[in-house]
Amino acid sequence: MDDMEQKETEVTAPSVIDRYYTRWYRADMKGKPCEDHCILQHSNRICVVTLAETHPILQNGRTVKTINYQISNSCSRLNNKVCGKSKRGGQFLTDFAPLCRITCTDDTEYTIYSCIRGRLLEVNESILETPALLLEKPATEGYIAVILPKFEESKSITEKLLSREQFEDVVSKRSVLQPLPS
Repeated sequence: MDDMEQKETEVTAPSVIDRYYTRWYRADMKGKPCEDHCILQHSNRICVVTLAETHPILQNGRTVKTINYQISNSCSRLNNKVCGKSKRGGQFLTDFAPLCRITCTDDTEYTIYSCIRGRLLEVNESILETPALLLEKPATEGYIAVILPKFEESKSITEKLLSREQFEDVVSKRSVLQPLPS
């Protein structure tokens, strides 16, 4: 293979995310327009919750001020302790369980939800120390949490989610419906 062919191969090679994960989306979370979430589902059932590229946090040059995994006085996602092969002890989450709250420097606050049912395996503590990861690498180092659906539910969890094509259709219709600035 000559240098030109090698460069073309390098350019077209899919990313690790595209090779090993299927992207699913939840649009307009909890009825809030554009608060879109992305779920990266691995073939081993593990799901990684991230922000969709259309989420307002990733738009308009926003900067993250704080990320808080403390959901209520009695519930902190940071206290999640998982052990053993069957991942015992992980908090069980429903579709609309809040994972964290993110506050931007303009004081807008966004709640990030699990989007799927399953056991919380881990939250990304790296984004607490380096919130810029959330903006710069939302699908990799800036992920929110990792969730393991129940085995018997692993096929059905995506029924309520959108495929990439369906999500792109929702986003394109959304941009048509928004009025042009005057």
